[in-house]
Amino acid sequence: MGATSNNSTLNVTYDEIQYVITLTTFSIGFPLILLAIYAMYFLIRADHMAPIYVINLLIADFIQISVRLIVLFDLWGIVGNLIEFFGISASISFMVCIALERYIVIAFPLWYRFRRNIKYSLIVSSIVWVFPFIQIVLFWAFSSVSFILFAVMLLIPFPLLVFFLVSTLKALSVSISVPAVEQKRIIGTLGLVLGNYTLLFLPLTIQYLISGISGTENVYIGTILEGFSPLVDPLLYVFMRKGAKDTLLAFPCFDKLMGEQEQSQVTNMTDIEGSG
Repeated sequence: MGATSNNSTLNVTYDEIQYVITLTTFSIGFPLILLAIYAMYFLIRADHMAPIYVINLLIADFIQISVRLIVLFDLWGIVGNLIEFFGISASISFMVCIALERYIVIAFPLWYRFRRNIKYSLIVSSIVWVFPFIQIVLFWAFSSVSFILFAVMLLIPFPLLVFFLVSTLKALSVSISVPAVEQKRIIGTLGLVLGNYTLLFLPLTIQYLISGISGTENVYIGTILEGFSPLVDPLLYVFMRKGAKDTLLAFPCFDKLMGEQEQSQVTNMTDIEGSG
């Protein structure tokens, strides 16, 4: 009787925590993700390639935070859970794409320079979106070990992310052609991606392994931590820009305002020189 009461109290506590996290991430993450996608659209127009994968990552985050409301109120049952799995898998896949591209920029700069184009990036993104569908099919086919299968699939990107970061650091240590500012941006991107996975997705992977092996779902810390991931990914936009001013210029209203200010400064300088 006492054990049942304790389990009931634990479940209520977890449900309350999950309720708060879901509403918080949705209310903050929803506008933040849309704002970041809007800003990165202008980077693509400026012929930057990396944001295409970041935009897809943000779309996957958008799917996650949207479907969590449905899962929270248990409206779609198992379908809602599968869509959430789909979003998580897509997020991690595009994290790997971002890390891979940053690694290629340093390790194979000539190849990247001649191969980089929006069409190529869109094709790769389309292929990546297929992977989560394949995983869901495998879940249905091997439902008895679905947690273990999903955990193994989530674990595969971890050594890849570590390899890309370590190899990029080694390549940068002997590179003299990459500016210091660009090096910091690349390292920051790889560090954020790996840190996000390690702190927020790896505990979820361990949770799924434990659940699959034990046949129970009594460990929730991984689910709680992963709920914050959509709030971290928009920070990648910072490493896509050269500075705070460059970031503001992505928005037409700030671009116009700063343009007017610069024009005003030029006019004032002209007036001063003329009066001198």
